[in-house]
Amino acid sequence: MSTKSKERMSHSDSTVKKDKDDDECIRVKTVKSSKSRNGEEDVQEENGVLFWVNKSGFPIDNKTWERMWDHVAKIHPDSFDMVRKVRNSGDLPQIPFQAPPINFQSSTPVSERIEKVQNYMRNLQYNHTGTQFYEVRKNRPISGLMDLAREMIKESLPIKCLEAIILGIFLTNGMLGVERFPISFKSVFNGNVHRHVVLGIYYSGRWGTIGMSRREELMYKPLVFKSLADLMFDYEKSYNLFYHEVKKMKIGLPAPHDPHSYEFINWKTLTLTPGKQNKKEMTKDLEHMAKEIRLKARLNVICQTEMFFPSMKAKSYSTHQCQSPRKTYSTAEFPYHESNTQRSIREANKVYRSQTSINAESLKKFISTNESADYQLRI
Repeated sequence: MSTKSKERMSHSDSTVKKDKDDDECIRVKTVKSSKSRNGEEDVQEENGVLFWVNKSGFPIDNKTWERMWDHVAKIHPDSFDMVRKVRNSGDLPQIPFQAPPINFQSSTPVSERIEKVQNYMRNLQYNHTGTQFYEVRKNRPISGLMDLAREMIKESLPIKCLEAIILGIFLTNGMLGVERFPISFKSVFNGNVHRHVVLGIYYSGRWGTIGMSRREELMYKPLVFKSLADLMFDYEKSYNLFYHEVKKMKIGLPAPHDPHSYEFINWKTLTLTPGKQNKKEMTKDLEHMAKEIRLKARLNVICQTEMFFPSMKAKSYSTHQCQSPRKTYSTAEFPYHESNTQRSIREANKVYRSQTSINAESLKKFISTNESADYQLRI
């Protein structure tokens, strides 16, 4: 085994990702790890080559830079010949800076704004280098992830699907009535497991998605779907076009619009298993999830209108954050027996409400009066 191969297998900062040659974008996946005697983490390969994550930040350090080129030589058909040709070339074109779609005219429709955000991601292009340029830690609060999104805009480098989620949330912050929530997929092709994630969008009774993938059918869906179930079943059909069998579909709760929030993104509240559930059962579960998202959208419109309307004199740093009081479902409200999926949504809502929301009575009193709220300084 070569020295570089040994370094790849024992590098403690590496994040393993299962690569494939056929289709859609997949997320970071740790295959197998164990502690060696010297305290470093040994990483083994599974059904493909290693996929690296840049943890050194920018500018990229020399070790990460050389590791990236070594990985490119491993996966490219021309191997090191291509690497030498590119690295020794003195007239490479300058990487253009892509202007982000941040400022919109008030008359611009929301559907057009969403499409411009998606086109911006397309202009950044999909990352085929084998090294993810930005380290996305899903357990970071919203404020930290938004800082990462600003760095993506500054560097203007190619991205993958998980990075597109963070960038999409940042670029859609403040869009009145728009709810953003993560949608994850687990599929199987030729015995290999692949994972993908997109950002679900809800606005004015219509559903869609934005994101990044190697396949156009697996990232952008315009705001034309009348229900969440129609959107999810359309994704399942898109996967079938590429001979993928969808094993699981996961939907999280809507992300807050406050870029300084210390909340965390809820990545999984509802889990669907197409192989074990029929369409009727999945449709019923999706309708309950859609009801939650619609409720959040309506209450967020009230909160955002109050926040930006001058007569309300609301402060963005107020302790009364405009987060909707989440409705807790009880078994008495259901005309039928509560399923495990509905129970999981209810329990997730309890946790989410207890950590992020104020009660309905306090919210009503806060909106109906012009009294200033208590202030909280953030450093």
